[in-house]
Amino acid sequence: MDKVLVEVYIPASDDTYDVFIPLKSKLYEVSFLLANTVAELSQGYFVASENMPICDRQTGEVLDINKTVEELQLKNGSKLMLL
Repeated sequence: MDKVLVEVYIPASDDTYDVFIPLKSKLYEVSFLLANTVAELSQGYFVASENMPICDRQTGEVLDINKTVEELQLKNGSKLMLL
């Protein structure tokens, strides 16, 4: 399978979204797409900016945006947080 289903939590709006992300994409690409999509869905609670960090929701660790989803070993069910 070339995509994984992850859960993305948005603290600004207290919303959670399930999203398919491609394994071969760099995290900075994923971050950009997620930020813009969530900005539209959140009805103004979340404002996208250029540098939106993505964290592991359980540990709080900021993920390296220069690595691919596969290199970060994200799997189906991984829980992320977009700040």
